[in-house]
Amino acid sequence: MTISFKDRVAIVTGAGGGLGRAYALELARRGAKVVVNDLGGARDGTGHSDAALKVVEEIEAAGGEAMSNGGSVTEYAQMVEMVAKAKERWGGVHILINNAGVLRDKSFAKMEPEDFRFVVDVHLNGSANCTKAVWDTMRDQAYGRILMTASSTGLYGNFGQANYGAAKLGLAGLTKTLYLEGAKYNVRVNTIAPVAGTRMTEDLFPPEAFAAFAPENVVPAALYLISEDAPTNMIIGAGAGGFHAAYVTMTQGKYLPEGERTPEGVAAHWAEIVDRAGETVPESGREQSIGIFQMMQRAGVAGPGSTR
Repeated sequence: MTISFKDRVAIVTGAGGGLGRAYALELARRGAKVVVNDLGGARDGTGHSDAALKVVEEIEAAGGEAMSNGGSVTEYAQMVEMVAKAKERWGGVHILINNAGVLRDKSFAKMEPEDFRFVVDVHLNGSANCTKAVWDTMRDQAYGRILMTASSTGLYGNFGQANYGAAKLGLAGLTKTLYLEGAKYNVRVNTIAPVAGTRMTEDLFPPEAFAAFAPENVVPAALYLISEDAPTNMIIGAGAGGFHAAYVTMTQGKYLPEGERTPEGVAAHWAEIVDRAGETVPESGREQSIGIFQMMQRAGVAGPGSTR
């Protein structure tokens, strides 16, 4: 089976270099018409460049179709304008990869509130802006594939990246609601957690590891997650040829009768509360309530609304 993006229109944010550039080039090679969005700033979000134009030139030199866009993902009106221009030229937008990002790493004790706000604004609010800008189009055409970019920092934590981690886990949460809202319109939403050697991570890897973690090694997972037969509501990690899934799970838990609903009661039953045997992967938030009802039933207690 060959995965093709012929007749599809894709927007890739932060596509002037690194992962975004790799995504854009491979999408174009497989037949997509690509909007290459990049503000062109430095790693901390300052400055401008013509990075997007250079990627468009690469795509066109290889026989593909692309257009550049220098809009900021933090400006919703600019994202709406970007989508409108893509539709005017190519008739629709079928794929969105939310990849744009910045870093302002410091320990939380030394981090200024502005550094926290700005990183969250670019990653989380910026992805929401882009997604909102394409949402009605995808619903109307009954087809859409959206990819959010999380990170191991968001999923598992990393010293000195409180702002980045908060934004990245927020994106995984955004995916989990949008996949539900988009389901009946054939809009599938997934999250990728890439490990790649880019300008965002160049001082985190030794030289030999930096080469092994080339952005091109993340592309296979990303493009599968935006393909016609893509799954939905998945969190997939990728890097250096390794691929894995990450899940938000819920344990079976422990029901405490009224006399034991104290901090001491929780402490006494802590091992049972956190026991991972039989844990589940909820498909929506309502399953937390269902899980509590099931705990009550196992304890022989009638749940709310029960006639028992």
